[in-house]
Amino acid sequence: MTKLKKLLNLWLPVIVWTGLIFYLSSIPDLRTSLSQFWDTVLRKIAHMAEFCILFLLLFRALDDSSKKRGMFWALLFSILYAFSDEWHQKFVFGRVSSLIDVGIDSFGAIIGYMIKTKSFSGVAKP
Repeated sequence: MTKLKKLLNLWLPVIVWTGLIFYLSSIPDLRTSLSQFWDTVLRKIAHMAEFCILFLLLFRALDDSSKKRGMFWALLFSILYAFSDEWHQKFVFGRVSSLIDVGIDSFGAIIGYMIKTKSFSGVAKP
């Protein structure tokens, strides 16, 4: 595989995923037809899943020989992106910026970190 193909293979999914998060954050009043309680639960789970996947894609893209360093940078970028996502929502009509959502997003990234940590420690084997 050429260097450019490898670079695209690693980073294009990260770019597409962050673009999808940005797009979803641009939709005013993004809600389902569920009751308010279940709509909120579903949206918070979706937030965690988005950022768990972001962490995993970033970790894969960093492709660092030092797994600890790769996990650190993937986690840091995921959390920073969570802050930027909420800052972006501050400017979208019908959306609210919330530090609680930053925490929920960050928790999703931490779940991704825990998944990778377990897989490296040998606890979770396929």
